[in-house]
Amino acid sequence: MSSTLKLAIEGMHCGACVRRVTAALQNVPGVQVEKVEVGSAQVVFNPAEANAEQVTSALERIGFTGRIEK
Repeated sequence: MSSTLKLAIEGMHCGACVRRVTAALQNVPGVQVEKVEVGSAQVVFNPAEANAEQVTSALERIGFTGRIEK
């Protein structure tokens, strides 16, 4: 079973940011990136392999702040 996670991402402002965020999210095991735009992202993840904290931590490692949207 998979879960969808919508994120608001602070600090993004251009296409290069979109590429960096996409690459960081793709590197999290169990995460499939559905969409990344300036300021937001949507991913699907397998809870057996990843969790929301791992996803937001991947963003923090590259200098962005991710907040989970309900």
